[in-house]
Amino acid sequence: MIEKDVIIVGGGAAGFFAAINIAEQNPHLKVVILERGKEGLQKVKVSGGGRCNVTHAEFIPQELIKNYPRGKKELLGPFHQFMTGDTIEWFEKRGVALKIEEDGRMFPVSNTSQTIIDCFLNEAKKHKVEVLYNHSVKTIEKEGDLWKLDTSLGDFSTKKLLIATGSNTKIWNLLEGLGHRISQPVPSLFTFDIKDERIKDIPGVVAQHVEVKVLGTDLWSDGPLLVTHVGMSAPAILKLSAFGAIELAKRDYKFQIEVNFIKQSFEDCLDVLKTLKHDLAKKTVIKSTQFDLAKRLWQKLVLASNMNQETRWADLNKSQLENLASQLTQAIFQVDGKSTFKEEFVTAGGVELKEINFKTYESKLHKNLYFAGEVINVDAITGGFNFQNAWTGAYIAARSISE
Repeated sequence: MIEKDVIIVGGGAAGFFAAINIAEQNPHLKVVILERGKEGLQKVKVSGGGRCNVTHAEFIPQELIKNYPRGKKELLGPFHQFMTGDTIEWFEKRGVALKIEEDGRMFPVSNTSQTIIDCFLNEAKKHKVEVLYNHSVKTIEKEGDLWKLDTSLGDFSTKKLLIATGSNTKIWNLLEGLGHRISQPVPSLFTFDIKDERIKDIPGVVAQHVEVKVLGTDLWSDGPLLVTHVGMSAPAILKLSAFGAIELAKRDYKFQIEVNFIKQSFEDCLDVLKTLKHDLAKKTVIKSTQFDLAKRLWQKLVLASNMNQETRWADLNKSQLENLASQLTQAIFQVDGKSTFKEEFVTAGGVELKEINFKTYESKLHKNLYFAGEVINVDAITGGFNFQNAWTGAYIAARSISE
């Protein structure tokens, strides 16, 4: 039986961040990370297309929490203790400068996730954090004041235990065995699978200012929309997938969406089209792209409005004008499935939030059992928000553990 002062299960972002902070704040503690894989930080590696989307340039806690479909209310207090500005300072103190992109996402200036990985590995080594790979945890038991863990490569005991395993079903099952309730995990960030002539053969086309609604629900979002080989993606869709994770899972990912490609009302759009009918009378509709839409998307929507390649503006009848206005502002698409968003899998679900003390990230059921990251029922939209949740929870848990 190997004895340690602090054991952290999970060698991902939250695990390393917590371990480094514990060892830094209390150098007398023997801290070990148990990672089930042969290497850790794999999610950090693939985040942001290999650049690592560290956080998001939102510096007001009340605004930041709006990006969390689950955990919004609970994160307000923690974000007042450690949030974006603290994250930036933490990394800069360790030689990692971050930059802000136009959409608010923040990346290392180096543009590679390896910078973040190297920072964590170097800091862990510097503060004598032991990292044990290929240690898959099989059992977690409480014996008196000690936690006993049986792993694939040996047994451990510790006074303080932090679980930072992300969306790991096996660990959730072990926590259920300790009496914790687990919210049923469902995918949170995903793209929509859509087969439709209007978006066929135009992958890569982006509509910048779109509003999307899920019919039969109150779910809606806005932002850029990207046409892909299998359907639709980009922030407008990903936000919808995050906020609608549970509802869309209930529908087995089969539902209809209404897309407003120009964020105008049907009536306003129709008025513009009537004016264009007069102003562009002799021109063909298909070659007269409007509303700042991509040319290929405009052409697809025109053809879907009961027109052909030769139809001129002057020849449009009332029905065709209304059809085009409808395609632009209330186009209905059938969604028939989902696809994982790149490799940035995020899951809604985890340890019930009511069972965690968010001042310390300690279990309300068991003393000296802590959580950080996606192992709890918190998730966010894309853009660095999931990492910020990990940094915040890991930091607060670390501070409590090291006292």
